[in-house]
Formats: sequence, structure tokens, C-alpha cells
Amino acid sequence: MKIFRSLADIPKFNKAVYTQGTFDGLHPGHQIVIRRIVETARKIGGESVLLTFFPHPRLFLYPEDNELRLLQTLDEKIASFEALGLDNLIILPFDKAFSSIEPAQFVQNFLVNTIGVSVIVVGYDHRFGHNREGDISLLRKIAAVENFTVEEIAVEDMENIAISSTRIREALKAGDVETAAKYLGRPYSFSGVVVHGRKLGRELGYPTANLELTASYKLIPSLGIYAVKAEVGGKTYGGMLSIGKNPTIIDKGFSIEVNLFNFAKDIYGEEVRIYFIAYLRKEEKYDNLEALSQQLKLDKIYAEKILAHL
Repeated sequence: MKIFRSLADIPKFNKAVYTQGTFDGLHPGHQIVIRRIVETARKIGGESVLLTFFPHPRLFLYPEDNELRLLQTLDEKIASFEALGLDNLIILPFDKAFSSIEPAQFVQNFLVNTIGVSVIVVGYDHRFGHNREGDISLLRKIAAVENFTVEEIAVEDMENIAISSTRIREALKAGDVETAAKYLGRPYSFSGVVVHGRKLGRELGYPTANLELTASYKLIPSLGIYAVKAEVGGKTYGGMLSIGKNPTIIDKGFSIEVNLFNFAKDIYGEEVRIYFIAYLRKEEKYDNLEALSQQLKLDKIYAEKILAHL
């Protein structure tokens, strides 16, 4: 897959089959669209081309919104596009200059003259250009003159995409990682670098790796304890992960900590990818560290039982 990050670098493709969007999460609904442009390109002997934006358009449109959290980092999204067989990925910033382009100008200058579009695949409600004034009817009008085809994604598919994206976010915010996995088509995941913590886990008999997320805009599931799978050093381990402040311990700030089962290596500075499998329980305050240690023992038994059935 070729990646282009500047308008100046974009070539004229061979029979470009094109779509665009943020595609956050790349769940099965999104994948229908990607597979369609990939398959159509193969049928006509062309190239699949997708335009996405980074940073996310909402950061430009609503700069005061500090609550935006995404289901995928840019690197995760790139890997997903490549796995789906996409030929060409264009990543552009959604800025003032881009948002000011008139719809007809965008179609003529970018889609027709720059990338050499043959087929455009979009939803029935697709809007683009300055003030979102462009729509599928404008695309069809220009297509009749410029000799390209506009293919419309079925209404039910578009509705499923919207429903899935909403439910994934709602589920993660509620800690329901199993429902999120159902709509994503895979376990939700994030990655972080192992940093030094207070090392209280060792005292409790359950040493943890403190994680600092590699992307601050990544959506973090609800506070609580989870059964997880973790990839580190090319191997996968079962584990249990805590998101929160651990109210039993005084003056402990927010942290993400994972206890890896059957693991005893020093991994400070290494990256760990976490896959959320199941929610175990909410955070609770215990009378003392011994009581907390006993609860962690039960958590581990519960997590191992869940992971054993995967």
C-alpha cells in the first residue's frame, strides 16, 4: 500500500476507484466500503484510492472540544487499511484551506484532474466541500460530463455503519468491552509504553506494568478491572488490567496497569498492546492492602477462567 501525505505528492492513478472518510475503528460496516473499492478496482484493472484526514476534522471544526477520543490511532488505521488490500491511502490535514474548497472545485481539481477518478463509492448522505454543500447529486451531475461512475452505498449499510460506531463508543464508555468487540469484529485494543510506577503491585504479590498510552486521543474504556490479552516482545500473554485511581491507596493518581500472567521480565520502555477481553469488576476501596491482595487473587482466577475459553 502506498501512502501520500501531501497534495503535491499525489500522482494520477490508473482508473482510480475512490472513497473518503474518517473510518474511525474500521468496524465491519466500514470494511464493506473498503472491500468494495478494492474489489471494483480489481475488476476494472484500476487502483483503489482512499482519502482520510489527520488530525480528525472535528479538531478543526470544534477546536474547543477537548473530549474527542478515537477508536484507532493513525498507525492502527493505516495497518487496518493495508490488511484490507487497499492500494493507495491519502492522508491530509483537514484545515482552513481544505474546508474552504467549493464542492465542484474539489471534484474537478482533485478527483478528476489530480487522481484521475473512474469510480466514486459514497453513501447516499455523503456531504463534502465548503459548508458541506456537495452531495451525491452533484457528483452524478459532474460524472455525466467527466465520464466517471458514482456508486451509492445502500441505505441499510450506511445506517449500520452509524449504529455500529455509536454502539462501540457507548459500550467502551460503559466498560462493556464484549459488546464493543461484537460491533468492531475484534477485541478493542490500545498500546502503551511501560513506565516506572510506585511498584505497589510487587508488594501485593501482583507486579504490574504501568502503561503510558502512545496516543493521548485514544478512547480509554471505563474505569475498572479487565481480563486482557497482551502482546509484548512478539509474544502474547494473558493478564488483568486496571484502569483508574485504585481508591485503596492514598494519593494514587490515574493509572493504567497490567499484571501479566506467567511473566517475570523487565520491560520498562517497551511497548505493550492490550486487547480487552472481558470486564471483571468496578474499582473498589478496601480496608487494607491485604484485603486488596485477596481480591486480586480472585480477579486472577476469574480472568484465567475467561481467557482459558478463548
